[in-house]
Amino acid sequence: MVPPAMFDEVSFASYIPDPKEPSQAAAVVKAEEFSAKVGKIRGGGRRGLFGRKTQQSGAGLYLDGGFGVGKTHLLASIFHSSPSPKAFGTFVELTHVVGALGFNRAVEELSQHSVLCIDEFELDDPGDTMLVSRLLTELSARGVSIVATSNTLPGQLGEGRFAAQDFLREIKKLGSIFETLRVDGPDYRHRDLPPAPEPTDDADLIARAESIDGATLDDFDELCAHLSTLHPSRYGKLVEGVPAVFIKGVHPAADQSVALRLVVLADRLYDASIPVTVSGAKLDEIFTPEMVAGGYRKKYLRAMSRLLALSRFEVAA
Repeated sequence: MVPPAMFDEVSFASYIPDPKEPSQAAAVVKAEEFSAKVGKIRGGGRRGLFGRKTQQSGAGLYLDGGFGVGKTHLLASIFHSSPSPKAFGTFVELTHVVGALGFNRAVEELSQHSVLCIDEFELDDPGDTMLVSRLLTELSARGVSIVATSNTLPGQLGEGRFAAQDFLREIKKLGSIFETLRVDGPDYRHRDLPPAPEPTDDADLIARAESIDGATLDDFDELCAHLSTLHPSRYGKLVEGVPAVFIKGVHPAADQSVALRLVVLADRLYDASIPVTVSGAKLDEIFTPEMVAGGYRKKYLRAMSRLLALSRFEVAA
């Protein structure tokens, strides 16, 4: 449970705040202060009359903001600057860990850590949310500090404040330990960049794929069918070591289950910084307007943002 490879070298110093967005510079300061607390809490606690130390509860920080404002950069920086052992994972990966180990063993394993960093905290599944809420309550009581990020939709009423309120309400007992921090700004992945690249034609796509050793070339529908045969936790292994991905015949996803699998694939491709080139529809048309307007809107917008960023990467021949 470590940050994706693209965040291996990040630090508080390498975060470049947008001068037009003062909340970003303030977020760096708060994140550094939180990181400094982590080690003190883990080694602290008061000694009782019988010589036994009582463990201080962990600290909590919630970074709330839109897509591409650098929340994961700050989260990874907290991870890197905190004492070991420590853990980093997305909300979904954390639920996978609990499912694989069982609740009690997950608590025992994670309670040894100084900090648990949770990226993309999700509130759209009540069962998973309450499971993780219970897990975090147990870990905090054992001195594990917790920092989480979540995405607020652009234009959401109250400028995202309701996202923070939802988070605090859902984690109930933990609400008092979390400091919520708003990070504003445009998506850095597309700041001052042109619109989505036009898809290439099939012949050029095939020729470019064949010119790169180890590159993959898939038909979109066949790829979607193959993803349905794998558990999403295996998608990272699927793209491991791949230098570039080429997909022929892209079109809007046919149904929600296909679309959600593509979201996970987009996340794994982005984690590994793998360039993506397609023919057919543009990558910002991969999810239908009806899907983007529905309950998984945050997931789809984040996936499109990441896929567009990958489509602009230089592909080395």
